[in-house]
Amino acid sequence: MLDASVERPVPLDLPALREVDDVLAAHIRRHGPVLEAVDAELAPLVDDVARLADGGKRLRAAFCLWGASAAAGASLDIGPAGPLPGAVEAAAALEMFHLAALVHDDVMDRSETRRGLPSIHHAHAQRHRSSGYLGDARTYGDGVAVLVGDLCLTWSDDLLARALTEVDGRRRTDARDVWEQMRTQVLAGQYLDLLHQAQHDSRPEAVAQVLRYKSAKYTVEHPLLLGAALGGATDDVRAGLSAFGLRVGEAFQLRDDVLGLFGDPRATGKAVHDDVREGKRTLLVTHAEAVADDVQRQTLRRHLGDPDVDVAGLHAVQDVVRATGALDHVERQVARLVEEAATVLDGLRLDPTTHAALGSLSDACAWRAA
Repeated sequence: MLDASVERPVPLDLPALREVDDVLAAHIRRHGPVLEAVDAELAPLVDDVARLADGGKRLRAAFCLWGASAAAGASLDIGPAGPLPGAVEAAAALEMFHLAALVHDDVMDRSETRRGLPSIHHAHAQRHRSSGYLGDARTYGDGVAVLVGDLCLTWSDDLLARALTEVDGRRRTDARDVWEQMRTQVLAGQYLDLLHQAQHDSRPEAVAQVLRYKSAKYTVEHPLLLGAALGGATDDVRAGLSAFGLRVGEAFQLRDDVLGLFGDPRATGKAVHDDVREGKRTLLVTHAEAVADDVQRQTLRRHLGDPDVDVAGLHAVQDVVRATGALDHVERQVARLVEEAATVLDGLRLDPTTHAALGSLSDACAWRAA
C-alpha cells in the first residue's frame, strides 16, 4: 500500500502534499478490499495502483493547491488546519487521474518501464509467461493494464466527488466543468497523438495540438483552474491562471520530450530508447526533419520507429537532433514560454507566497532533470 511517509522530490516544501498522500493511501486501503473480497486474484491490481501512487512529483496536486490559494487572495493555511475545503481531495483526484493516463499511455507507446519499474502491461505480460498461462502474453498484459487504468479513472472520479461535497453553488459547478473538460481533452489529445503518428503528420500545428491537449493542459492549466474553481476565483484570476498554466504546461511537455531523447533513465525512470522506437512526432523530431540534409534525413528514417533500435541508432538520432539545431530550438522555446509565463504571473494580483510558489513550480516544470 501507499506509504505517505516516503520522501518525494517535490519542488516546494508544501505540507498539504502530505495530506494528498494520506488521501490517496486511505482511498486505496478503503477500496482495495472490495476487489479482494471478490477474489484474492485481484490483489495484484490493488498493488499495482498502490505502487504507482507511491511515486511521482505531485506537480498536478501542487498546482491545484496553489490555484486554490490564488483564488483565496492570500496564502492558504497549509499547516494542520488544512487548505481550502475540497482542495486536497481534488488534488488527490488529479493524481489518480494521472495514474490512469500513465498506464494507458504506456500501453499505446509500448513503454517497458515507468518510474524505474516495469510498466503495468509489461509486468503482467511477464507474469503470464512465467506462470505458463494460455494465450498471448502481450495481449494479456495489455488487457490487464487497460483495466488498471480504468480502475484509476473510476477512483479519480470518486475522489473528485468527495471534493465537491465540500463546496456548493457555483464553486461546485465550475469545478465539475473543469474536471469534465480536462478528461475529454486528454482523451482527444491521446487519439490525435495516435492518429498523427499513423499519418506521419509533421505539421507544426499538428505537433502543437497534441502537445497542448495530451499533456500540457491537464498537467498545469486544468489543475490550477480546478483549485481556483473550488476557491471561488474571479473571472480575471481564472483567465490569468489559464494563460500562465498553458505556457508552463507546454514548457513541461517540451522538457519531457527532451528528456525522452536525452535524459538519464536513472533519473527519469524510463528507457531513453522509447521515443525513438515509437517514432514519436515531437517538436525535436519534426524540426530536425525540416532542416536536415539528405544524409541526416535518411538517418532519421532508418531509426525512428524501429522497434529494435540499438544504442548506436539512438546515438545517431541524438547526433542529428543536435546537429540540425533542433535541440537548441526546443530549448529556446522552453525559455520563451517560461518568460511569457512569468510576465503573466506578474500581472496577477497574488499574495507574495503564492506568487513565489507558482514561479518556483514553473521553473521546476521547465528545467527539471526527471
